[in-house]
Amino acid sequence: MHPALELELCRTGFLRAPIGPPWAVHDALRRGRIRRLLPGVYVRSDDEAPDMMRAATLYLRGRGALSHTTALAVWEVSEFGHDDTLHVVVPRGTGLRSSGSVVVHTRHVLGGLRERSGLPVTMVEDALVDSWPYLDSARRTGVVFAAVANRLTTPDRLAVHLGRTPHLPGRRELVALVDRMAAGCRSPLEVFGAEHVFAGLAGLRRQVPVEVGHHRYYLDLYAPRQRVDIELDGAAWHSSRDQREADLRRDAALATRGILVVRYSYSRLIREPERVRSEVLAILATRRN
Repeated sequence: MHPALELELCRTGFLRAPIGPPWAVHDALRRGRIRRLLPGVYVRSDDEAPDMMRAATLYLRGRGALSHTTALAVWEVSEFGHDDTLHVVVPRGTGLRSSGSVVVHTRHVLGGLRERSGLPVTMVEDALVDSWPYLDSARRTGVVFAAVANRLTTPDRLAVHLGRTPHLPGRRELVALVDRMAAGCRSPLEVFGAEHVFAGLAGLRRQVPVEVGHHRYYLDLYAPRQRVDIELDGAAWHSSRDQREADLRRDAALATRGILVVRYSYSRLIREPERVRSEVLAILATRRN
């Protein structure tokens, strides 16, 4: 292989044409030393797992950014598989086209681009809104909550970006989710509870901060008049022994403030929503009396 190509492969793991003499890349392809990932982007033939995000960035040549679900992976709120579709966005008129696993989206004007982990990406709000139609219902709410939980964005900022995309497929569902989050819901389980279990129950407040000693606790659903805290325990988060011990310490601390903690598991909320609602009403009535 020509020394210029060998040097570039050793340095970056990729080749981006043109590099070296015009015949060098063609000769390396003919001899099976390199293979093409994307137009003008090559790797060694024995590189079985190249960094496709890096390859897509080289394909862009500084003219755009990773976007949609690919940007979500860069923002670390979603995983990216080696066989996943790569999404990029460029200004109209650049001439870049979709190729292989890369889907090229165009915009009149690109604004608010960021750099993360050395890669150009769209803002997290743009990535979340753009990705909504591409994600199944099981994943789409999770990535939005993950972005907010990781303090990458807020429901208010998402609402602003949603206002700029009136024709987004599935927009009504995303608007409803953002509204729920703005009202205090901080997990998909809380959204389910708000919509299917606790809807219409007056006096319940979400994510209420309570100070006990040097600790601050946030109560999932709090009835201040009855001093009842309803906690919604996710299937994974509250299943470990350490988390269970932390929950018990938290409940005991809140008891010193006269707050009764009532916990409902993921399975009960999903399987017995009406029964859970009846129990909560009975508890609130008893505490009121």
